[in-house]
Amino acid sequence: MIHTAPANTGRRVIAEFQGTTKWYGPVIGVNDVSFRITAGVTGLLGPNGAGKTTLIKLLTGHLHPSLGSVTVCGHSARAAAAKRHIGYCPEADTFYEEMSGRRFVQTLARLHGMTRQEAIEATERALEEVGMTDRAHRTLKGCSKGMRQRIKLAQALVHDPDLLVVDEPLNGVDPVGRQVLMDLFNRLAERGKAVLVSSHILDEMDELAEQIVFMGRGRVLAVGSLAEIRDLFDDHPLKVRIGCPDVRTFAAQLVTWPHVQSLEISSETELALQITRPDDFFKKLATLASAGDIQVDRLETTDITAEATFQYVMAAAARF
Repeated sequence: MIHTAPANTGRRVIAEFQGTTKWYGPVIGVNDVSFRITAGVTGLLGPNGAGKTTLIKLLTGHLHPSLGSVTVCGHSARAAAAKRHIGYCPEADTFYEEMSGRRFVQTLARLHGMTRQEAIEATERALEEVGMTDRAHRTLKGCSKGMRQRIKLAQALVHDPDLLVVDEPLNGVDPVGRQVLMDLFNRLAERGKAVLVSSHILDEMDELAEQIVFMGRGRVLAVGSLAEIRDLFDDHPLKVRIGCPDVRTFAAQLVTWPHVQSLEISSETELALQITRPDDFFKKLATLASAGDIQVDRLETTDITAEATFQYVMAAAARF
């Protein structure tokens, strides 16, 4: 198993898996999973069959673990007390198609135990949150994919949960709609909520998620920020681009550094490198730049992305 990056202990813990295992007869859905979901946006990534769906069902109380525990705000995820803190937006659409979006959200608010007036007020707040106030009168069968997705989010938020769990929320949504949803998740995080986003759209996780949970073959392979997880892979050189006005003179210095595995002059003002021991490399680079010995106009790491890190994680997992 790959060592995981340390959890962020400075934030409120909303949910926790402790030694959680789920069997389906002889098949293991998730295997000895332990990690915490804190306030902020957490991305859940993994290939098909990795165990993401089982993990979400355990978190939302749809399944009971065979071993270990899952808690939400200190309660067992199966308990009614935990469900009051959870909002769930599934991937599949399951609506009463003849209802309007507004009536659908109000109905689910009533099922949460709200009075009629409380449900009306909570529905309007949730619809405003997802940008559907002026379109929620439409019947659900006449709504676009993006509008239906927002209605699903509104019903998940109508009771103001501490944890929002969303499964493939960006699937089939146009670019404008995706940005609206990403802005929503960030606003919730700023208010101290936890948002767990399961997605296969890796590049959008770079912008959205502060913490990533990588899953494979039923196990959690790595947890942490993309930079923290990338730092675990010492055997994979880090790719760096440096912009500077005198690339040839600077390149002659860099080739003597023990941290530099390869170097390419990609343009008249840019170098492309592969380096090891990034901390040592960047400290030495900062010392030279601050002393005025070199001029660095731009510095960019090109493989601290969800997609690149995902490939490192899966390649490392395949060796175990």
